[in-house]
Amino acid sequence: PTLATLKPLTATMQGRTMCRAILAFAVIAFMTGSVHSYTAGGVFSTLGKAPSLASSSSCRASSALASLRMVAAEPRTMTTLNKNIKTPDPIPEEGIKLATEVMQSGKLYRYSSADATSCMVSRCEAALAAYMDYKYCVALNSCGSAIFMALKCVGAQHNDKVLSNAFTFTAVPSAIVHAGCEPVYVECNDQYLMDPEHLAEMADKTGAKYCVVSHMRGKVADMDRIKEICDARGITIVEDCAHSLGVRWNGVHTGHHGVMSCVSSQSYKMLNSGEGGFLLTDDEELAAKMILYAGAYEKLYHKHSLRPADEFFEKHKLETPNYSMRMDVARAAMIYPQIYTLDERIEVYNRRYQTVKEDINQIPHLRVPDQLPQVSPVYDSVQFNIRDLSEAQLEIFLERCAVRGVPVEVFGAKTNARYFRNWKYTAASQEQFDSLPKTEKIIQFAGDLRLPLQFEDEDFKTMTTALREAMQEATADA
Repeated sequence: PTLATLKPLTATMQGRTMCRAILAFAVIAFMTGSVHSYTAGGVFSTLGKAPSLASSSSCRASSALASLRMVAAEPRTMTTLNKNIKTPDPIPEEGIKLATEVMQSGKLYRYSSADATSCMVSRCEAALAAYMDYKYCVALNSCGSAIFMALKCVGAQHNDKVLSNAFTFTAVPSAIVHAGCEPVYVECNDQYLMDPEHLAEMADKTGAKYCVVSHMRGKVADMDRIKEICDARGITIVEDCAHSLGVRWNGVHTGHHGVMSCVSSQSYKMLNSGEGGFLLTDDEELAAKMILYAGAYEKLYHKHSLRPADEFFEKHKLETPNYSMRMDVARAAMIYPQIYTLDERIEVYNRRYQTVKEDINQIPHLRVPDQLPQVSPVYDSVQFNIRDLSEAQLEIFLERCAVRGVPVEVFGAKTNARYFRNWKYTAASQEQFDSLPKTEKIIQFAGDLRLPLQFEDEDFKTMTTALREAMQEATADA
């Protein structure tokens, strides 16, 4: 091809013809071995040579093309993030060292140590309990196991109804079903928080005596009001703090409105051991039960540094199944030093979040909800409501974000595990799906992005710029 053959194209570039012209340029560039960058509006510039099988004549044509510059009337830029937005926090060097020493010793079993003081799992439990201001803590293989065990500890029986968030992650209702119970879903508001008034309504309607409150993405509902509602009805609260480690309500760490608190150390949480969790309480009876459920058979409860008196174990041990869910030593070793850097990392997360929030709130159709004033938050991710877009515009926005390396997840997407219609675990719970219109409407236009600790400040500016460009393209014809 020569420049002369392109003149008819450049002379008639209007509307759809422009798109065909851009495609023609791309084909020619590929055939001639010339690598071009471009903007969505059609600005071309030569970046360099690709590996080419072209002849010398086509190379000459490529050189001619390099001097060509096509400028559309309204060029659109393509800001792209070239990092993985799902990058987890790394294991610190001290954690790697401790885990390596454990592996070299071969003592991975939860009770390999001679006593509680030398046990890495017990040291990890004690460190987290101190951070969250609890008397007792047991490390487990997941937060889902913690929720399951909490329900067993508080006495939930087969087919008992358990109130919980309609907006949360699939692991929460799954743990309720694992415990043999029936989930009863409570609506959320546009701040992604459990609606206390709907909680009261569903409590009265179902007679449920248990409630698992999930602080999804670190968003904390009005826990004073929720506790008031539950106390008045004799409902026992368990708090899912998988996403709220470090988050406080009126200066007190989340979890203390309930009788037990569940924490996660899955890779995308504030503690990272791949998989893992913790169950915490101040109650002696519950503490003995959770240690026994976790796998302290015979008198192995002596190898727990945080435990009530022997009499509580002897009272319950013969009637408490051993689920063997306590965390292994290698994962505890990875987590242990991370607990001591929580506040330092939270400061970094929160500083960056404020800038991201301000930038997103300047983008038309996007709004980041505020937390309640009682909350001292931890922001390792950002969520935003997408307003006044059609479903077609939303799809364009999401697609344009993805091609820019900023894949926005929508909680109410058909394949998202946070969408309650994907929780078809019991027939009774499925019957509730059409009775949650408020939650469904909110999460179908709620965006979610992680804010990785390993990113630089400029990476977050790239992310928000990409969001702005994507929104401009999604609403260009509005």
